[in-house]
Amino acid sequence: MLRIVLLASALILSPAAAYAHSCPAVMAEIDAAMPAADLSDTDRERVEELRAQGEELHEAGDHDGSMAALEEAKEIMGL
Repeated sequence: MLRIVLLASALILSPAAAYAHSCPAVMAEIDAAMPAADLSDTDRERVEELRAQGEELHEAGDHDGSMAALEEAKEIMGL
């Protein structure tokens, strides 16, 4: 019974751990798309701010906040 509970807990927590570590991949996606992005100066500045905010939040351990900022940046870029 204990084995089943531990296995269930591991399966439930695995997606959260994977999601937390996807921040760097999203940052890399933004970085790769920036040079060719057709953005106004205002949008480019906002994307850069959100990208920096996402990195800061990731490093602070706030992965949900980081992903929110990074996803907003991607939305502005049309990714």
